[in-house]
Amino acid sequence: MTAVLELTDQNFHAEVLQSDRPVLIDYWAEWCAPCKAIGPIIEALAEEYAGRAKVGKLNVDDNPDTPMRYGVRSIPTLMLFKDGEIQALKIGADSKAELAQLIEAHL
Repeated sequence: MTAVLELTDQNFHAEVLQSDRPVLIDYWAEWCAPCKAIGPIIEALAEEYAGRAKVGKLNVDDNPDTPMRYGVRSIPTLMLFKDGEIQALKIGADSKAELAQLIEAHL
């Protein structure tokens, strides 16, 4: 069972903007090779930070409104939200250590 939250245009407000915990979002698409490459890292982070932070994925092809609202122009894009605001932004595939450090800084 995975702890990765499946984000959509419909649940983004409730799951991310109203979250009482930091939320790391992976904007991705099925056809994106770098997105697939970091998939296992995203899953590992979701399990590692379960209960302390949320880790979610938002498919940009199925949910175009949210990426457009936040100016996502390339994928993978990773955003960390806290208290409804973007706290950090990374474009491209990062290592697990770099992403864990990003989450830790906002716990």
